[in-house]
Amino acid sequence: MNIDAIIKPFQRFGVHLGLQRIHKLLANLGNPHLKVPVIHVAGTNGKGSVCAYLSSVLTEAGYRTGRYTSPHLVDWTERISLNQEPISKQDLCDVILQVQAKIDPNEESPTQFEVITAAAWLYFAQQEVDIAVIEVGLGGRLDATNVIPKPLVSIITSISREHWQQLGPTVADIAREKAGIIKAGCPVVIGQLRLEAQEVVLTRAQKLDCPTYIPQPALQLDEGWAEYSSLFESKQIKYPLALAGQIQLFNSATSLAALEILQNQGWQITEEAIIQGMALTKWPGRMQWTQWQYKDTNYKLLLDGAHNPAAAVVLRNYINSLNPKSVSWVMGMLSTKEHDEVFKALLRSNDRLYIVPVPDHSSAKPDELAKLALTICPELTFCQTYSDLKSALDASFALPLNYFDFDDYTDKVSKDLVVLCGSLYLIGHFLGMPE
Repeated sequence: MNIDAIIKPFQRFGVHLGLQRIHKLLANLGNPHLKVPVIHVAGTNGKGSVCAYLSSVLTEAGYRTGRYTSPHLVDWTERISLNQEPISKQDLCDVILQVQAKIDPNEESPTQFEVITAAAWLYFAQQEVDIAVIEVGLGGRLDATNVIPKPLVSIITSISREHWQQLGPTVADIAREKAGIIKAGCPVVIGQLRLEAQEVVLTRAQKLDCPTYIPQPALQLDEGWAEYSSLFESKQIKYPLALAGQIQLFNSATSLAALEILQNQGWQITEEAIIQGMALTKWPGRMQWTQWQYKDTNYKLLLDGAHNPAAAVVLRNYINSLNPKSVSWVMGMLSTKEHDEVFKALLRSNDRLYIVPVPDHSSAKPDELAKLALTICPELTFCQTYSDLKSALDASFALPLNYFDFDDYTDKVSKDLVVLCGSLYLIGHFLGMPE
């Protein structure tokens, strides 16, 4: 049975925040979520990286580790993993059918996200995982993952103004929604938040008598290593940073703080498991180096979702650290995003911009994006729209420029860089293209 055929009918119910439907569905399934110890991770950006670090280290520590994230890039199976391996298509079909069988036709139907979330809980319970790392889908307070009465640790990685249509117009409103994952007496790890967001989160944590920790960012060392200062002892841990970008000094420190809290709870996580797990961490589509073949030559290409202004700032900072001679942006964005703020964060004079639609989603119109980009950055060397991604990528590599090559892209040297960004769905489309 095809996964899309099973789950697509639920898409018509759209995004409908609330916990009543998911609680009923889980109760019909025997409350599998109550059988799984959980780390719960919310945040505007960084939560996927933190989930990736945590699940990698816990797997290396010998624990049977589940991970649930969203959205997927290419395939639904990416959302549910066990010991770093995606669920098989057959197992995913089976578990979704089990969920479907427990939906009461006389009640309001669950949404697509609620169905896949229930499937994840059921799978983890059936697989008897030791621990599961669960990423919030949207917001926190009313998100379908927020059914955990006592998480081992709650994490809020970052808060910025995204999904304000559902979560509220201000950063404080959004912080209030994300802080909804905090539960009475359960430890909380907080990333580097803006003051107004931090105040909201700390107020809720204090009201619920939660031990609260705000780790300092890790210290960048030479040759791709970082150093984390313990929350509880006067010691440091040195570890490799497998994911690119300055932001990973924050995300990795947030992850290690959560792991320290688990150690204090009795979980056996050695420093060796931390070093090995951090080294093996992968998180596709975020600051990911890959390649594009044009006229029998493989060129280096940088991928990153950069689908909101905060993520765009992080991407631009990383690119600046590489000191490229020029940047060619291949971009598409959803219609719901803050296009002007993303362009302001990314575009600089003499950059080149190749704009495409995001296939199979509510895409912003490329012509309108082009006009906006030229208004924001009139010093662009080039700005053109393309009907499809392949045409845009070919065009971006067609000029006789000195591109980053395959072997030395990590060197801080002045070369011409091509970046594909603007939407995780666009990145997923790229990764699913036939070679």
